[in-house]
Amino acid sequence: MRLKNIPFKEGKLNVDISDANKPFVIVYSQGEAKLSYLPSHGETKVITHQGRVKRIKFDEGEEF
Repeated sequence: MRLKNIPFKEGKLNVDISDANKPFVIVYSQGEAKLSYLPSHGETKVITHQGRVKRIKFDEGEEF
């Protein structure tokens, strides 16, 4: 699974990005925060329904 849980306390989110040399996204929904690195090419969609994140789709294209 590409999404990693980020633990946080007291409404404060601490993320160590010192080793992050790639773009990333943090998604917060329903009291949970998750981190995912973005692919070097392609498309990433965040699908929501009624104000909640339902899924994240990674489409890196097809090889010909």
